[in-house]
Amino acid sequence: MKQALFDISDRLALVTGSSRGLGNALARGLAHQGARVILHGRDLDKVKAEADKVAQDTGATVEAISFDVTDANATKQALETLIDNYGTPDILINNAGLQRRAPFNEFDTADWDALIATNLSSLFYVSRALTPAMSERGSGKIINIGSVQSKLARETIAPYSATKGGVALLTQGMAADLARFNIQVNCISPGYFKTEMNTALWQDPAFNQWVEKRTPAQRWGHFDELVGTLIYLCSGASSFVSGQNIFVDGGMTSVV
Repeated sequence: MKQALFDISDRLALVTGSSRGLGNALARGLAHQGARVILHGRDLDKVKAEADKVAQDTGATVEAISFDVTDANATKQALETLIDNYGTPDILINNAGLQRRAPFNEFDTADWDALIATNLSSLFYVSRALTPAMSERGSGKIINIGSVQSKLARETIAPYSATKGGVALLTQGMAADLARFNIQVNCISPGYFKTEMNTALWQDPAFNQWVEKRTPAQRWGHFDELVGTLIYLCSGASSFVSGQNIFVDGGMTSVV
């Protein structure tokens, strides 16, 4: 009998920041493969409405949850309730993120603090709240969402790059601590995708041209091109893969 290496049917997955954009695409990818998915966002009504759409589109069981990922106590309380209601997630996708742009020497302190809180601290808070139950069970898959800026810098986004570099190294540290509990922790770092967060970029003809010239694939990525890597990292096929940062970027980080 063939082993279903990439089967994630009926596994419970929490995807933070999944009411729209890239996170929503990842959640839909999991749902299409038979996972039970919990969508998360800041506006519960919007998250519930989107959960209904994803369930209708995929036939999967989809739930909704809302809490502030930048608040450690609120996160802990919300995830305790989640475990009580649905059980311990098999899969955690740390996707919630924020972008702010300005020249480094003009960067606002409040924007710096918001980036650190949303892009890095939230990953720590959510993972810390769920991994004790995953460890007790003896299994878990955690996928952190990085960026090509985990490796490359670009003007006006130095603080964002710092947070995504932190995500990559926190992934390695988590893997070192959690592998003994059969929890694999990896990072997916997308290249340039047309998300709501970077609308100003893909609507700029000059920046479009730069992306196409800078990327060996000569184009922006499509959301569905992230799903294959995601399913691999969420499935039994990656049972001995941990602490890795996989760039899904059309070759951008491979060239100068």
